[in-house]
Amino acid sequence: MYKVKINGLTLEIIQGNIVKQPDLDGIVNAANAELKIGGGVAGAVHKAAGPDLTEETRPLAPIEPGEAVITGGHNLENSYIIHTLGPVYGKDKPEDKLLGDCYQNSLKIAEDNKLKSLGFPAISTGAFGYPIESAAEVTMKAIKDYLDKINYLGKIRFVLFNESDFEIYKNYAEKIF
Repeated sequence: MYKVKINGLTLEIIQGNIVKQPDLDGIVNAANAELKIGGGVAGAVHKAAGPDLTEETRPLAPIEPGEAVITGGHNLENSYIIHTLGPVYGKDKPEDKLLGDCYQNSLKIAEDNKLKSLGFPAISTGAFGYPIESAAEVTMKAIKDYLDKINYLGKIRFVLFNESDFEIYKNYAEKIF
């Protein structure tokens, strides 16, 4: 685990499973535009949360790259799920702005709902093909640029699926913070 304190906020980076973070108020789903079960993170979140999640997301869809919406956590131990659509690398332009918007719009929703803790996956780095190094840099800069707007969140956790992604995110966090 990597942990750094920034102006009263704790930023953590761990290797793990996004749907197994019971100590967080909410998690972020790297969703598809229709907010349905899919592969990767969207598949894991929907499977763990159960079929009622699909019912709740139906009227919220579709969403555009960079947008975010919130639902209940259903069968997860988290009270909330924030769903955001990351950019498809090479297709959705400008990729860096859209990816940054995913994080900042998710943080805004978390703040609007007074969440105290939120977990993020590495948005767009799986099937959407965003290079992990570039994604980590954009992500950390987006978080840093949003820090002065945070009043309720006390913890932001990045949950990376494998060790190499963990190391990359940790390295960018060390550079940017």
